[in-house]
Amino acid sequence: MTERGPVTSASERQPLAATRQRVRDELRERILTGRLRPGDRLVERELAEDLGVSRVPVREAIRSLEAEGFLVEQSARRIVVRQLARVDVEELFDVREALEGLAAGRAAERAGAPELKRLERMLADAARATARGDAAKITVLNSRFHDEIVAIAGNTLLTTMLQPLQGRLRWLTSQNEHWTELLDEHRRLYEAIASGDAERAQAYAVEHVRVNREVTLKSLFGDDQAEIAAGSR
Repeated sequence: MTERGPVTSASERQPLAATRQRVRDELRERILTGRLRPGDRLVERELAEDLGVSRVPVREAIRSLEAEGFLVEQSARRIVVRQLARVDVEELFDVREALEGLAAGRAAERAGAPELKRLERMLADAARATARGDAAKITVLNSRFHDEIVAIAGNTLLTTMLQPLQGRLRWLTSQNEHWTELLDEHRRLYEAIASGDAERAQAYAVEHVRVNREVTLKSLFGDDQAEIAAGSR
């Protein structure tokens, strides 16, 4: 009988880069969906056991998520999920307002029938998810809708600038549970892009971000903070 070597798990047979990406994506998803909450500590050994991997990809995933702004190092042995302060949220929305306004204007200039059809399909998928009240699916689809607008804009530098922010922007999007209103706003944004009028599309994209800023601030910090933000503009 031929002797066999030790059995390895599927995760151990994966290339390290693929395993690292899988672990990073899983941890990010846990933060975005609230399974890991602000202030929760991440312990390499426990996460490695939970995910069925060695500690190396967990350690590298944690470093990556630190760079994305999801985690913060409180000490050499303590990494926790970051608690976003109001100023962090305000700064993210400032950047989002500028970049997504630019993206929508450029998309209006460049979008043809195939690109508009993709946006229409995304809106149809979002409408079905909204009707079901599927919060997780709504968040994903809404983020993809904005990502597609950036892709249509065709500006490589713009895409590069937004990439490190995508996870946190998706987290902000998930705070807005006014799903029907959000779907209506996306339909109007689509119509502005489809019109081919760059100024109209840019102006509506900025308005859309400002509405979401107020909703998110109210959700995270209460009525007073949202009113302060609205009055400061």
